[in-house]
Amino acid sequence: MTPAAAPKPDHRSAEILSLVRVAFAEKGFDGASMQDLARAAGMSVGNFYRYFPSKAAIVEALIKLDLAEMEADFMAVLDAPSPMVALRTLMQHRLAEKQCQADGQIWAEITAAALRKPDISQAACAMETQVASYLTRIFAAETGLTEAEITARFPAHAAFAITMFKSAAMLPPSTGPIRDDLTALIQRSIDIAMAEILTAKLPALQKV
Repeated sequence: MTPAAAPKPDHRSAEILSLVRVAFAEKGFDGASMQDLARAAGMSVGNFYRYFPSKAAIVEALIKLDLAEMEADFMAVLDAPSPMVALRTLMQHRLAEKQCQADGQIWAEITAAALRKPDISQAACAMETQVASYLTRIFAAETGLTEAEITARFPAHAAFAITMFKSAAMLPPSTGPIRDDLTALIQRSIDIAMAEILTAKLPALQKV
């Protein structure tokens, strides 16, 4: 799937998923039964199963919803005068948002479930692959390198940024007073990785 082809969820499914997120936040991914999720969505169990026959289907739908939002965000970054500066600003904004809304805790549980359940693992890996594709396009736009050159030279940098961002988003409230400092440290680590990519910018521009 290319970024331009990221699927859009329908309005009713998006409504249900917003309510499902609340149930997951309250009871946990494994703790919330399908009956709990149907109740949270204000639906009968039978009708809920018509939309989402399994938790794996819910994860796939959550990923589809998040990817639709990411597409708009990343397209705006690509249109910015300095894509890397815009990317950093976007990551700071989204990270603060996820921590405030406890979205990171939901994804922490989904990540843990992915270690045990191949269908959920496949959906989670597909999301990371798509995000890595967006990052590759941004790195290419900033440096003047082709996407193929970025993939060949910096294969670990996108993965590192994704891993560190997820780690920061998943910080539990129990981290307390050090949470802000820890988040800032993670962001600085991402900045260092991004700076390494920018070292390729001048040679690339000299080819033009």
